[in-house]
Amino acid sequence: MIRGIRGATTVKNNDADEIVQATKEMIEAMARVNDIDPETIASVMISVTSDLNATFPAKALRLIDGWKYVPVMCMPEIDVPGSLPKCIRVMMTVNTSKSQKEIEHIYLNDAVKLRPDLLEEK
Repeated sequence: MIRGIRGATTVKNNDADEIVQATKEMIEAMARVNDIDPETIASVMISVTSDLNATFPAKALRLIDGWKYVPVMCMPEIDVPGSLPKCIRVMMTVNTSKSQKEIEHIYLNDAVKLRPDLLEEK
């Protein structure tokens, strides 16, 4: 079964190193809590809010051992007025035997505001 795993985090500044490190932390947490091996990943899509343009957050994946061949793409998030600023969102599609309810989505920093309903269930 192919499942989607969501992740989101925020940074304080539009800084390349901060964006890459925050993305790496989030991706590693998503893989760890869901017991994901890079070989089971179909693709990773990363979006950023319009206030983040210092670097491609996809660079973070290349810093993780074993992730060299994981397909990844960056894109802008829809610029909705009043939305969470300086936010990096991830959709990781993976092959897994886990049910939808067993998937643990990761929300870090100010991104915990995005889906409190998912965080309360755990």
